[in-house]
This record gives sequence, structure tokens and C-alpha cells, in this order.
Amino acid sequence: MSVERVSIQPERLRWVIRRAGLSEENAIKHFPQLRSWLSLEKIPTLNQLKDFASKFYVPFGYLFLHDVPDERIPFPMFRGEAGKQDHFNLNVYDTVMTIQFRQEWLDEYIEKNDIDSCKIVGTVNMEEPVNVAVERLRSILDLDSRWAFSLTSSEAAISVLSQKLQEIGVFIVFNGIVGNNTHRPLLVSDCRGFALVDKIAPFIFVNSSDSKSAQLFTIIHELTHILVGISAGHAGSEVPSRIANENFCDKVAAEFLVPASVLREIWNGDLKYLSHRFKASELVVARRAHDLNLMSDEDYRKFWLIYTSRPKPGKKVSKGGSFYRTSVKRIGRNFAVHVRNAVNNNQLSYTDAYRLTGLYGKTFETFMTKSL
Repeated sequence: MSVERVSIQPERLRWVIRRAGLSEENAIKHFPQLRSWLSLEKIPTLNQLKDFASKFYVPFGYLFLHDVPDERIPFPMFRGEAGKQDHFNLNVYDTVMTIQFRQEWLDEYIEKNDIDSCKIVGTVNMEEPVNVAVERLRSILDLDSRWAFSLTSSEAAISVLSQKLQEIGVFIVFNGIVGNNTHRPLLVSDCRGFALVDKIAPFIFVNSSDSKSAQLFTIIHELTHILVGISAGHAGSEVPSRIANENFCDKVAAEFLVPASVLREIWNGDLKYLSHRFKASELVVARRAHDLNLMSDEDYRKFWLIYTSRPKPGKKVSKGGSFYRTSVKRIGRNFAVHVRNAVNNNQLSYTDAYRLTGLYGKTFETFMTKSL
């Protein structure tokens, strides 16, 4: 019985390698038979090509298109590696496409069922003062300037904000990998978070690999993007952005988390203590103090040198926490509830529900019946 072989041009294979963010040498280490395909010494079998496509996360059909698809994230990514010209990261791209897929389904579902949708998109003008925008944000979230003081940690503050966002119709997702694939980590240098603006179902994505205090800043930063109605994402660099809308979102997040009036009142020079009080990072507190002339140029410079020389904390090793509890964050509680209701009302097939959640069969059933 003959084996079906499929001729494919080496340049198409090299495109797949580049798309995956690998060098040719590294790709061959991952997939040794690739060397003979690139040199045209051998022709791959159909099954080998399918394995190749799966290994490098490319849809099998893309290997045979006349022209390669133009794959772009549908909004700008600022700072870090993501902010570099012509930078493309497949893990970030696939994450954005997953969120966009969920949003498109949710738009149609909410409208069809006459469900209350988000009312805050585009309600803030970047021309207005930062403090005015912050006051509007506090009113929307029903949180005062000292809201974080009574909480035990940044993680607790994240939980409070997540609940508030769900109440106002903003969908929030936390993940540090692509879907459920632990072999595809999302690096902070490529994505800290993004806002996918939509009048009906705006989404915020937060990289759960980031520190908790950084995640807190990301939530408010991306929520501000939703308020001004501009989709965007940001990555690793902690240097303030010079892009107008990024700078505005940074300022709103900083004032929301570390209000000038409160910081002036309790300033004692102890950044660690103040960081704990506000649940913000020491860097955010120090910048606020410097901007408000509570910290001198020299003291801020000394802090910056110490801060940037600290070893970056590694990601904590998981102790085997609940997959289902983690899945609630990766999918988003409110989104999952809509999917469950749609399935129960025969408005969504199980096949489509599996695709929307990334959960299948009994795993999907257990998640929907015991986690929400």
C-alpha cells in the first residue's frame, strides 16, 4: 500500500517557522524531519504534514493557500517587545483571536435575547482632566479613594474589581498561557493585557503571569481604554508611554490606585508600607510621590536604581490548584454563564460551546454544573 506524499515549497515551511517565532535551527530541533523537507531531499507524507502543522500551531489548510494570510492584531500593542515595529507573537495573536471570537458570539447573543449590555464605552473624553475621569470611574465602580485600604492584598483588590466589572457588563479574562496549553506561555514582555472595545460586550484580558500589583494596574489601565472607546494592549516595559491615549490611561490608573490627596495625607517615605496600603506596586507609589514633589529627584533616582537592579521574581510554581477554578478566570464567569444558558435554551450547540470555552465533553459538563 503506497503512502500518500504531499509536495510543499520550502518557503511555505519557513513562513510557518517564522510565524511561530522560531529560528530554522530551533524548529529543526523540535521537528528533525523538517531538515530534509527544507532541502527537498524528501517529500513529507500527509500525516507528517498534519503533525508539523499541529506542532507549530498553524491551521493545516494554510500550508496550501496561494498566498499566506495577513495576520494582524486588530489594535496597537504598546511598549515592551510588543511595541516594536513589525513585531508579531503567535501566542498573543491566538489569544486576541480567541477573545474576539467570544466577543462576536456574545454580541449576537446579547442583542438577540435583549439582555442588558455595557453602558460605559466611550463615556470619557481624553481632553478632560485626569481627576475628572477618575471621579467618573469611581462613580461607575462605586469605590471611594481608600477602597483598597481595608483589603488584605493586591489579589483581594483584583477580586473586588473583577466583581465590579462583571456588574457593569465588562467581561474580564485572566490567563498566562494560550487557552489551556501549558506549552504556550504568554510572556509579560509580549503582553501584560489588552482591551477589546465593543459597545455591547467589551473585554479586558489580563496576563495572570504578571505580578498581582501589576495586574491591578493593568485592569484600571485597560478599563480606561474602554471608557475612552479605544482598543489597545500593552506589554513589558514599565517606562511611561508617550502615546497620547496610553499616557492618559496610565495617569488615570495611577490616580485611581494612588490618589494624590490620600498620598499627601499619609506620606511617610516608606514605600513598602504605602505599597501595601494602596495595593499598588512600589514603583507606582514612587512615581506618584515624585510627581507630587513628595520625593526628590535624587531620592527617586536612588529608588529607581535599586528597583531596576532587583532580581525579577519568578513565576510561582503551581501546587496543583483546581483546574476548574482556574478555568473560571480563563473563560470569565459571566461569559461562561451566557454560554451555559445558550446551550440550555438550545441556542448554542455543544460543538460551538466547546469551541468558545476550550473545554470539551465531560470536562465542559463538570465545569458548567459545578464551577459557576
